[in-house]
Amino acid sequence: MAERESMDFDVVIIGGGPAGLSAAIRLKQLNADINVCLIEKGAEIGAHILSGAVMDPRALDELIPDWKEQGAPLDTPVTEDRFYLLSETGGNKVPNFLLPDCFQNHGNYIVSLGQVTKWLGEQAEALGVEIYPGFAGAEVLFDENGAVKGVATGDMGVGRDGQPTAAYQPGMELHGKYTLFAEGCRGHLGKQLEAKFKLRDGVDPQTYGIGIKELWEIKPDQFKSGLVLHSAGWPLESDTYGGAFLYHFDENKVAVGFVVGLGYSNPYLSPFEEFQRFKTHPEIRKFFEGGKRLAYGARAIAAGGLQSLPKLVFPGGALIGDDAGFLNTSRIKGSHAAIKTGSLVAESIADALAAERARDELVSYPEKFKASWLHEELYKARNFKPYMSKGTYLGALLVGIDQLLLKGKAPWTLHNTADHLKLKPAAQCSPIAYPKPDGVLTFDRLSSVFLSNTNHEEDQPCHLTLKDANVPIQLNLAQYDAPEQRYCPAGVYEIVKDESGANPRLQINAQNCVHCKTCDIKDPSQNINWVTPQGGEGPIYQGM
Repeated sequence: MAERESMDFDVVIIGGGPAGLSAAIRLKQLNADINVCLIEKGAEIGAHILSGAVMDPRALDELIPDWKEQGAPLDTPVTEDRFYLLSETGGNKVPNFLLPDCFQNHGNYIVSLGQVTKWLGEQAEALGVEIYPGFAGAEVLFDENGAVKGVATGDMGVGRDGQPTAAYQPGMELHGKYTLFAEGCRGHLGKQLEAKFKLRDGVDPQTYGIGIKELWEIKPDQFKSGLVLHSAGWPLESDTYGGAFLYHFDENKVAVGFVVGLGYSNPYLSPFEEFQRFKTHPEIRKFFEGGKRLAYGARAIAAGGLQSLPKLVFPGGALIGDDAGFLNTSRIKGSHAAIKTGSLVAESIADALAAERARDELVSYPEKFKASWLHEELYKARNFKPYMSKGTYLGALLVGIDQLLLKGKAPWTLHNTADHLKLKPAAQCSPIAYPKPDGVLTFDRLSSVFLSNTNHEEDQPCHLTLKDANVPIQLNLAQYDAPEQRYCPAGVYEIVKDESGANPRLQINAQNCVHCKTCDIKDPSQNINWVTPQGGEGPIYQGM
């Protein structure tokens, strides 16, 4: 194979989401001469961005104070909050005066985070940031002292057998004085860095949810611009953490989504099917009657909170945004945290470069975080996920006491357990009978994946790798009835048998993958390892 070429920069950033782009923008604001390169695995900036999203503009106000004049697509201010506790046939609206601050959205905006990210990309390019979409960060590079010196992008044109094809092109090495990892939740390289530098020593395991989302155009008489509706309860059992949202924005558009905590115990549970079932509730379906589904997607969400944050820095670089787990689960918001952490690390790097430092630990970055409003906000919310893991009703009561009475300042911090450890054997659980989709309000996985515009070249190594090829049948199928068939929201994993109904094997339909990372998180023995496919592949989310 041909040798890789290399390019040198002051700062290399992996990931073109809000965290990476904000870091790039802030670096250029502080010193226009800083040479910044940003790569993004999606085909374009924003292609892989998926979020609810209600956005708190606080961090954006600090980064780009005149964002309104600059045309940032924050066009729908929140006008009303509604929160429902749902039973199978009805629902009780929680009075707003009983809602904790985390469910109050006055001053926030309903957005397409993909569109906001595209706009941030335009701001970064205008400042001189070199942005390269369609290039996946595939390998961390280290210098002779063991510090991170950059990344290599993935090789292109490698066949399914691992051999170069006629279209083979080697990846590029991107070297930096500092390298920032902003890959989003469960970052492929971030996970490796946590292991190599023991960044998780002394902190809780990260915990996650899977968020599944659809974008609809609904009838004008059901649309209320700026309405934010959240719900908990049905269709999930009370012992399973999760909830739903409907956000009305733009012109007759509704973003509807469902979040299931990945610490659930019943291997028969299907987050995708629970979402489809949710839409049939009488309080919910009325919004969609006569409407049209426009888009679909899914993404894992880091939910562990402050006690699950890893050490943020290591020689030569740092983790920012959701690559580290900066998300306020209680508020269902992370974009403001991503922007803030990108800004904070940029200030640390600018100081380091001015002092002619390189590839050391940016110790001032975690110090800046601990002194920031973001740390204060996450500290207040730190017990939300541990409380809610105790069940919907007990959890809601405990959160109410914690947030309304104690103002998030309880003298204790609860702890998290890794999600993959919580599945019970199938023999101890009851199968769940899900209704068949009607193709109008509820849908199957394959028609949904079609709306995500997902594409992967089939003649390439499978990016969903197994550490041990025997585990899916000998452990997952035998003990848990192959839960990967159900927790994947894209129909990637199937158990297939021969004509006699024997000899089961796991079939991986990697071309369906929407890069949600749920399999990497929930597999009970951590046997599935998600690695980057060729750059530019995966979903292309539009309006999401």
